[in-house]
Amino acid sequence: MALKVFDLSCEHDHVFEGWFSSQDSYQDQLSQGLVRCPVCHSDQITRRVSAPHLNVSHLRAEPAPRAGQAPREESAPQGRAAVAAPSGDQMTRLQAEVLRQIRRIVRQTDDVGAGFADEARRMHSGEIEERPIRGTASAEECRELVDEGISIMPIPDILDDDRLQ
Repeated sequence: MALKVFDLSCEHDHVFEGWFSSQDSYQDQLSQGLVRCPVCHSDQITRRVSAPHLNVSHLRAEPAPRAGQAPREESAPQGRAAVAAPSGDQMTRLQAEVLRQIRRIVRQTDDVGAGFADEARRMHSGEIEERPIRGTASAEECRELVDEGISIMPIPDILDDDRLQ
């Protein structure tokens, strides 16, 4: 199944990708409030202008040098170093390692459940010692915490082992 990959952003200019089976699927999910920013959980989402991804790597393939002909050497433009992009396999391993590390960090937090907003406020005010916590809070509670100057970050279910389905 081919997926549509859209560049999206919320009203706070957090930019992220959304993968949908079709334009209609995107519109349906958006109208139901199912498309949310992974950073702030806002459902005020807009689609950004993005270039389509075209697989044209086959057009860039260099022909093999003929017998007796030296391979063509290319140099980077003056003042720039050539940078090798990671292969697909390297990128997959890198992404998997990043997810492993983020999950490790999430596992090192205390799950305070529905009392997240209260616990965050108590730490912010100095009532209790600061420590990394995670839990659940409504969108309104999250807005209030941010308005109070308390830094929070939603954790997508895929990063929280306790909420993986």
